[in-house]
Amino acid sequence: MAAFTGRDLLSLADLDADEVKQLLQLAAELKAGKQLHCNKVLGLLFYKASTRTRVSFSVAMYQLGGQVIDLNPDVTQVSRGEPVEDTARVLDRYLDILAIRTFEQQQLETFAHYAKIPVINALSDLEHPCQILADLLTVQECFGNLAGLTLTYVGDGNNVAHSLMLGCALVGMNVRVATPAEFVPDAEVVAQAKAIAQNKTEVTVTQDPEAAAKGASVLYTDVWASMGQESQATSRIPVFQPYQINEQLLGLADAEAIVLHCLPAHRGEEITDGVMEGSQSRVWDQAENRLHAQKALLASLLGVE
Repeated sequence: MAAFTGRDLLSLADLDADEVKQLLQLAAELKAGKQLHCNKVLGLLFYKASTRTRVSFSVAMYQLGGQVIDLNPDVTQVSRGEPVEDTARVLDRYLDILAIRTFEQQQLETFAHYAKIPVINALSDLEHPCQILADLLTVQECFGNLAGLTLTYVGDGNNVAHSLMLGCALVGMNVRVATPAEFVPDAEVVAQAKAIAQNKTEVTVTQDPEAAAKGASVLYTDVWASMGQESQATSRIPVFQPYQINEQLLGLADAEAIVLHCLPAHRGEEITDGVMEGSQSRVWDQAENRLHAQKALLASLLGVE
């Protein structure tokens, strides 16, 4: 894993196909009981609310033998306008690795430019790469192999959709993203995913959720209004209603299909309670795998052996 040491993970596109496979293999080994140890310090700088990302990163670092400092922006000089460039250079002198959850991808890139330590994207408005590493681990556990499978995402063309397109393209999965016309994913990310796929796998954006779901191995959704968009939540419901993962949509997928949701879920909106609690749901395994995937990521970027 020496090739990972000291690097940043700001986008899944920062990895190549072999590196994703190596991370997933290490995550599986750690989940099975492999022990690694480090005496390092992880900083968490979260400008947005978090449950799974915050807790899974913390537990992962503690299980590796390291320590975690929660850098709440509200009680640091960041809240008083200290420039990102200055904060980054100071934290670089104290920490061994830094995970940031923020609104702007540019802020992550600025931190990475001014800090020599590894910087991890723990969610931005553009991407959510750590989530997708856990998703791919979950799919791999269910099907044994990723290449050739089809994952269908329905809902908002948001950060999760972006990272799913990149991640699926990297591992040789087909990916279909079905969204309302006014909520399509970023065109540059779509083009990037298609370039990675090199016409060997399918990267499709459509407004037809039923066509996208037909024969899929994985159905995936997320909330219809992401963090920072809460004021739009009610107005979005009628627009997104045809994109709900319900029993009817699941019936169009492959008979052995699984259902994923990155959580938190608004049951009755983007997913029905019956599907989320049904036999094909792997939502809780997916949530657990945040811990194992991120532990593998931390160990790799820190050069832990």
